[in-house]
Amino acid sequence: MAPLWKAGAALAALREELSGDVFAPQDPGYDEARAVFNAMIDRRPAVIAQCADADDVVRTVRFARELDLNVAVRGGGHSVAGMAVNDGGVVVDLRRMHAVTVDPAARAARVAGGATMSHLDRATEPYGLATTGGRASTTGVGGFVLGGGTGWLDRCFGLAVDNLLGVELVTADGSRVHASADENPELFWALHGGGGNFGVATALTLRLHELPEFSLALLLYLPEHGPEAVRTYREVIANGPDEAAGGVIYLTGPPEEFVPEHLVGRLVCGVLLTYAGGEDDMRKVAQPLLALPHEAEIVGPMPYADLQCMIDDPPGMRNYWSAEYLAQAPDDFVDVFCARAGSMPVPTGTQHVLFPQGGAIAAGPREYPVPYRDAPWAVHPFGVWEDPADDERCVRWVRDVRADARPWSTGAVYLNFIGDEGDDRVTAGLGTDNTRRLAELKRRYDPDNVFRFNHNITPA
Repeated sequence: MAPLWKAGAALAALREELSGDVFAPQDPGYDEARAVFNAMIDRRPAVIAQCADADDVVRTVRFARELDLNVAVRGGGHSVAGMAVNDGGVVVDLRRMHAVTVDPAARAARVAGGATMSHLDRATEPYGLATTGGRASTTGVGGFVLGGGTGWLDRCFGLAVDNLLGVELVTADGSRVHASADENPELFWALHGGGGNFGVATALTLRLHELPEFSLALLLYLPEHGPEAVRTYREVIANGPDEAAGGVIYLTGPPEEFVPEHLVGRLVCGVLLTYAGGEDDMRKVAQPLLALPHEAEIVGPMPYADLQCMIDDPPGMRNYWSAEYLAQAPDDFVDVFCARAGSMPVPTGTQHVLFPQGGAIAAGPREYPVPYRDAPWAVHPFGVWEDPADDERCVRWVRDVRADARPWSTGAVYLNFIGDEGDDRVTAGLGTDNTRRLAELKRRYDPDNVFRFNHNITPA
């Protein structure tokens, strides 16, 4: 740690040089600047630099290195482990850098490092274009993509990293580097799942796809019909086209207009069938689900960007998530999955989720460090609640879901779906051989492990 006189002078210089704003603990706005999506996280950085451009990022990284301070990088701030903030270090806050530039002729978008899914989706929507994004509009694009990236469009368009064309990066020594298939290809490979271990992504270029129409069927079933609904959805996905995706979501019935009063505040089984196409084709695929007795439905066309906003969780809630990726989802698994819904904390924002994979995910490139690609199903217990008194039971329930699913698990995992679950889980999220290769590259680009507030890869 630098002496106080040096730290004070360096902070004054940073405030003067940065185009963006700098917050220290005594500054008005500091508490708002350090708050992240997960209300369980309460950390106090020494400095938060809200960068306005890549030059600001360079200055901030060099400032942190000069004072030997830890560095955390904030995009959307959605990491369930709170990796966007640290105690006593520097936060490179990218939220001001959210421009999205669409090139419809090239079917590509340049996305600044602090952009959220909403920025991306609203920018591409007027052109009838889209790419695989997360399942919430407030998720940061950078962390989502570099971590692999799974969402409503992945069965049709592949994982987000399958659509990554280039990354502009500020490395641990404050250098600016560009990575693509032709330029620094080994680094480019590492950014396909290796997360924020190699630098601060100040911009990403993503491939876009035509999406002139989008439609969905959201059906709510009584819990006793859950097993039949899950099995039917499983067969719909198995027999349907890659345009069909969505998921099974046990949840507390929300106080929404389409939800009957007798379901509000109670456990319900929701099935969401998303479709990258028109309503008529979607209804043909959804017919077996529509034929089951259900209590509520929303069926029809919906702009993709609107769906992205539809199930946003409010900020300020307490969160604990995890995941298991499955080799198969036979009837005995379905029975266990549905039975566990009976112990789900209700009423809370907690969700008990089963996502389909397959399609373009399974058909995608084999070389990247995303070993969960081959799993046809993913279980994602998503604990969300408000009262700290519920911490123990909600965390325990998430862990119980993982334990239930383990007999069918491949062992691989999507790291963006989990918090800090130890080094073995990081390896499971990257693959053993990939982890060794990534560690060698980490030694080259970040030998001092400056960027370690992430699912960390220790330098070889």
